[in-house]
Amino acid sequence: MTEPCAHDHSHADAGEALDQSLSRGFYVAIALTAVTLVAEVAGGFWTNSLALLSDAAHVFMDLFALVLSLAAIRLARFPADDRRTYGWHRAEILASLVNGLTLLLIAAGILHEAWARLVHPEVVKSKEMFIIAAVGLVMNLLAATRLHRHSHDDLNVRSAFLHVLGDAVASVGVLIGGVVMLFTGWYVLDALISMAIVLIIGFGALRLLREAGHILLEGVPPHLDLNQVLARMQAVEGISDIHHLHVWSICSHITALSAHIDVAAEHRGRQAEIVGELEGLLAHDFHITHTTLQADCANCLAGPVIQQLRHRPRRGAPAHDHDH
Repeated sequence: MTEPCAHDHSHADAGEALDQSLSRGFYVAIALTAVTLVAEVAGGFWTNSLALLSDAAHVFMDLFALVLSLAAIRLARFPADDRRTYGWHRAEILASLVNGLTLLLIAAGILHEAWARLVHPEVVKSKEMFIIAAVGLVMNLLAATRLHRHSHDDLNVRSAFLHVLGDAVASVGVLIGGVVMLFTGWYVLDALISMAIVLIIGFGALRLLREAGHILLEGVPPHLDLNQVLARMQAVEGISDIHHLHVWSICSHITALSAHIDVAAEHRGRQAEIVGELEGLLAHDFHITHTTLQADCANCLAGPVIQQLRHRPRRGAPAHDHDH
């Protein structure tokens, strides 16, 4: 197994700086989100606005997501050991999965309350609602700014960023609703805004669950074309064929690959060189940094590129054949 640059001090220093930057961003975002939560909960009861309370519920989930995400980043720093050979990197994916599930639950609660308000609208203090929503919007935008720079590199950071950004969009809706209700007295809009917030929450939650679930099922990372990876590996001089190829994600920024490679007879003497060339190719062209390559596999020369696995239960348990 290889993980390029594992002993490169410059890369280690860069990684440490990145972690510190991420942590600072999360601390600031957590503080801003906590202030927003207190303001919107108090303001929601004061103004009798379901939209504001719904947004506060969303903010609460944002705060939960941020704390959970920061905890996952901290856990990922723990080294691998004889019980967890991948360390705690998968904690990031578990955090994203919990975030998505809790978002769906809060969306269901908001929808229930919004329906009751839609049937029986209640008077809302629109002016005060507008002011509080404006404060919340500013806080959300500041928090989102702190997370955005890392949101494309890490699924966990992206999940937290989407939480905050979704709440900023919801705050805009609350602002607009406050203005409309202030001048028209159409208080049913409060319930309609709450339902719109449910759509925002639900869409983000389903996307997070899909991405986290794909990683937990060890699917091929969406940014990789397995056929292209296979073709590039087979094009390396000395390789006659590839068998039992598997590509999966350990977490959002670590991709792993394992394969059996058939080295042509005339190139058996440079087998180690070929393996090294493959590792360099995978790391440089596909950012696959964790590889396990078994060369000269006589038992799989006629095997398929993608191996079908057989479920072998423990002794005493009924057998289940998973072969197709």
